[in-house]
Amino acid sequence: MKIIADFFPILLFFISYKWGGIYAATEVAILASIVQVLYLRFKEGRFSPIPLATLGILIFFGGATLIFRNELFIKWKPTALYWILACAFLFSQYFGTHPFVQRMLQSSVQLPREVWQRLNVSWVIFFLLMGALNLYVVYHFDTATWVNFKLFGTLILTFIFVLLQAFYIASRVKKHESL
Repeated sequence: MKIIADFFPILLFFISYKWGGIYAATEVAILASIVQVLYLRFKEGRFSPIPLATLGILIFFGGATLIFRNELFIKWKPTALYWILACAFLFSQYFGTHPFVQRMLQSSVQLPREVWQRLNVSWVIFFLLMGALNLYVVYHFDTATWVNFKLFGTLILTFIFVLLQAFYIASRVKKHESL
């Protein structure tokens, strides 16, 4: 159910784009993200930081898209989000008790600190590359291609990255348990 809540705004953005264009899709994405944040608040009893930050970034870039009637703003939104996440993961490496990846997964798996740090750095690199890849698609392809990339391309690349992380974690858990 969580994955549906996570991809709800992106899916509605995609559908709305196909029916009404980029400006309608932007409006729908903003509304869907508001619903998502409120749903998660009701379900979890607190505001989830990543959906809340995503909503703020979406309101900023989506609002600029709608006010200035310039689709470039909404196309920059994923890059801004990816790079902000990269910075947050990077800072968590040096400030605080644990890197973000460890905070998210430590209830499921126990790993040495250096493995958590490598995993965290890999997310930093992933987010930086995804932001750059988004900009490449923005400036080298038309809006329809970008919308398809935003849904399918980023979903597939994220799935592959998470799968590679799972294999890495599995290999380290075995080594860690045998020590």
